[in-house]
Amino acid sequence: MATDYDAPRTNSDDEGVESVEELKQQRAARRSGGTPDVDVAEEAESVELPGADLSGEELTVQVVPMQGDEFTCSRCFMVHHRSRFAHEEDGRPVCRDCAPAPGD
Repeated sequence: MATDYDAPRTNSDDEGVESVEELKQQRAARRSGGTPDVDVAEEAESVELPGADLSGEELTVQVVPMQGDEFTCSRCFMVHHRSRFAHEEDGRPVCRDCAPAPGD
């Protein structure tokens, strides 16, 4: 049997619908799926994260100064070991990760 691909397609749900407005209403009803309206702000307030109250806590981090065999990349501003040094650009060091690949 030959199929006419130019003919308008119809869904089984769309049969008997006479106006575009009815069709829009039916599709909107299908999309909603009967899910209740949820107030996002109210739902967010009810969620408590474990250990979320950090107001009385102090952060203790040991900061180690940059060592003599390290450098700060002028592009990504990360501290790297000298083995990650690629080249200098305008007198500033660039790491291997930020350096252009050969042939670029």
